[in-house]
Amino acid sequence: MESILDLFRLDGQVAIVTGSGRGIGAATAIAYADAGADVVISARTVAQLEETAEKVRARGRRALIVPCDVLDAEQRQNLVEKTVDEFGRLDILVNNAGGWPPKPTLDTTEKEFESCFRFNVTTAFAMTRLAVPVMARTAGAGAIVNISSVAGRFNARGFAAYGTAKSALSFLTRTLAQDFAPKVRVNGIAVGSILTEALSNFMNDDLERQMLAKTPMRRLGRVEDISACALYLASPAASYVTGEIYGVNGGLTGIQVEMPLADI
Repeated sequence: MESILDLFRLDGQVAIVTGSGRGIGAATAIAYADAGADVVISARTVAQLEETAEKVRARGRRALIVPCDVLDAEQRQNLVEKTVDEFGRLDILVNNAGGWPPKPTLDTTEKEFESCFRFNVTTAFAMTRLAVPVMARTAGAGAIVNISSVAGRFNARGFAAYGTAKSALSFLTRTLAQDFAPKVRVNGIAVGSILTEALSNFMNDDLERQMLAKTPMRRLGRVEDISACALYLASPAASYVTGEIYGVNGGLTGIQVEMPLADI
């Protein structure tokens, strides 16, 4: 090793990043390409995948586009198989696809609750089950990064579905780390409010002031804040780190958005 920065290189490695058409997923794919990895770009919207792939290729790395709805078992299987067919190996999996809006608990149906859990937790579990044996067989080791949320750390009104799901994802992360050590490391990121298209869709000046007032760092997050941590966790720099949930959220000690009390 000539420099400590060499520990952050991913030369020769291959990464799958789900939900990488935009936002955190796209930023992570680009960060991995900057570090020398080839990247499998995956999401449901093909046009967005093309944009991310172009940015990966502009950095001199290969990008494979595999449209995938992570809720579909056959598409998940196809995603992993296409990766190995194209690159011959798999080193990194980022379970980024997920999300769910806050909603009053009494208005949240049983179906919505279960759908939220499936989207945020079950899909990450299923992708991990597919990826880990492939990592061990083709690369001899691997790293998994799960994108969790501060909503899984703090109790807050209106987050019964999403908060429970992300809390479960964080717990799953720590459990899987025990299952797959020492060959495959599994870590997560407890993401705060990040300036993505999803957030901007309902952002207004009043809400932004409220959120900033509750954020010790006095700003909202950038996608690069998350991708930098995702790069660390996937890289040799974190070779002694597994089962951890890193908070990248501006120092939050609670949820920034206040939902109304239940009308009971």
